[in-house]
Amino acid sequence: MRALFILLTGFVALAANAQTVMPLYNGLPPGGIATADEEVTNKDNSRAHTSVPTLTAYLPPKEKATGTAVLICPGGGYSWVVLQKEGLDIGAYFQQQGIAAFVLKYRLPDDKIMQDKSSGPLQDAQEAMKIIRTHAAEWNIDNHRVGIMGFSAGGHLASTTGTHFNKPVLAANAGINLRPDFMILVYPVISMEKNLTHAGSRLRLLGSQPGEEAIKNYSNDRQVTPQTPPTILFHTGDDTVVDVDNTLLFYQALRHQHVPAEMHIYPEGNHGFVLKLPVEVWMQITMKWLGRMGMLNPGNPLLQGGTGQLY
Repeated sequence: MRALFILLTGFVALAANAQTVMPLYNGLPPGGIATADEEVTNKDNSRAHTSVPTLTAYLPPKEKATGTAVLICPGGGYSWVVLQKEGLDIGAYFQQQGIAAFVLKYRLPDDKIMQDKSSGPLQDAQEAMKIIRTHAAEWNIDNHRVGIMGFSAGGHLASTTGTHFNKPVLAANAGINLRPDFMILVYPVISMEKNLTHAGSRLRLLGSQPGEEAIKNYSNDRQVTPQTPPTILFHTGDDTVVDVDNTLLFYQALRHQHVPAEMHIYPEGNHGFVLKLPVEVWMQITMKWLGRMGMLNPGNPLLQGGTGQLY
């Protein structure tokens, strides 16, 4: 009966790695175009041509749960989803720290699979936030401690989620709390301005000749308000892929709106610098910041119920 229930709800349990993969939608995503699934996987477990979005969940045992949850958006220039190194490895680490982690394999923008490719990834991130908050009680999550993390182009998606939470892509999500409670941005793409952005990310998301309104809308330093979530940023000064000015601009925008922000700029290491280090080494800074932000406080009464199961 249990296996049948999992099948009927579309959840696929991967018990060996204490993770669970679930679809974001029941069938074709709203605004999607029916086409053959052309997803490919490379030797590093990165994915291209993603058209079936999923969440991979890492839930800590109830007795270890802090109540905090993080939605993780891997990078890849909106051409790939770097699922393993910027997703699953990070999710497993968070789980060990008592933090529920959800790795988003979002749809990569493509006119063949979506009516509006510029909003497709954001739609998936917003839907994931809704799913996490809807199941917060049963997954031992405090609904006021649901954050988002993003790397590179995934940092653009994460910062878009954190600055566009009052603009639901789907009308059905109007009135739902889509705002992350904090953001962790690692060498993020922030701007879509031609001389600052990562050219490949802009091309994939907005096309070859985007209008000024689209550029402004997806330049997230221009979308910061006092309601933007507290943020920690990581970058290197010698990044040749995503200019460090993306992070500097976003930090300045946060500071000018009096949003709590912390920034770590390293002189060298280039793009993807954290991937050269053990996860437990570089993530210590993030864990200390989460503690200072009050996101790791155990014993929350909201955690007294729930099964800690995804099915």
